[in-house]
Amino acid sequence: MESAAGPDTAQRSLAHWSADGRAEMDAFYALAIEDYRQLVLAADWQSVFTGQAAEDWKLLDVACGSGKFPATLLRHADLSGLPPLRYDLLDPSAFSVAEAKTQLAPPFVAGRELVTDLQSFRPEGDSSGAGADVGYDLVIAVHALYALPPDQLPVAAERLVAVKRPGGVGVVAQATARSHYLAFYDAYRAGVRSATPYTTAEQVRDALVAAGADVREQRVTYTTGTDDRNVAEGFLQRCAFDDTITLPAMEQAPVLGDYLAGCRTAKGGYRFSHEAALLWF
Repeated sequence: MESAAGPDTAQRSLAHWSADGRAEMDAFYALAIEDYRQLVLAADWQSVFTGQAAEDWKLLDVACGSGKFPATLLRHADLSGLPPLRYDLLDPSAFSVAEAKTQLAPPFVAGRELVTDLQSFRPEGDSSGAGADVGYDLVIAVHALYALPPDQLPVAAERLVAVKRPGGVGVVAQATARSHYLAFYDAYRAGVRSATPYTTAEQVRDALVAAGADVREQRVTYTTGTDDRNVAEGFLQRCAFDDTITLPAMEQAPVLGDYLAGCRTAKGGYRFSHEAALLWF
């Protein structure tokens, strides 16, 4: 197993959100698009938007990635009749912000493009992090906080709470400790490369509660899979933010190989079990 020398989890994650990582990103979403579909089907999103809609309504998408969540909302949720909704994009990757912007369509209207991390962000016009005249009616972070350094999670949770307007809604969608993403990365860290673990939904929930949020938790379970080894390889490389390791190498690695053996089907394909928590606050 490699030592922790070299880029750690957060650095490797950020590096892979780039034009150079597009092929791997596309392979990942061949399966991971189901993550977003399940989240869209799990809630009445039109009611979420209608309940908050106002003339100056605005949404903040934290760590917006490639914009798969708004794209999936537009495809699978009934958003008819909604007024134009300002959609601000926040991500430390300029590539991600630009990519996500291309996915927006009515009723979503592209708003501010915020190339920064959540910990450093303040709503426009706000220097204190609070106030009824600033902040967002809806704050979302969808499969977005895995690579957040653990020592920065309390500050990030405080920011999620602070950037929401009083009476607004926040929602974090994150895989739980028992889900594929966390179990796979733990096995990767144990058998391939020593690294900082991913942040779990349970840790995010506890940090939000510590930051003063009233959190309602909703669990969603589902499976994804493929019989195409090339797709499986690209998906798993992205799960680890490591495009240097091949699928055969993963299958032969200590610990990780055992984990993947448990995901194999009788025909040699792969099926992955997921559990995500929707944390409403």
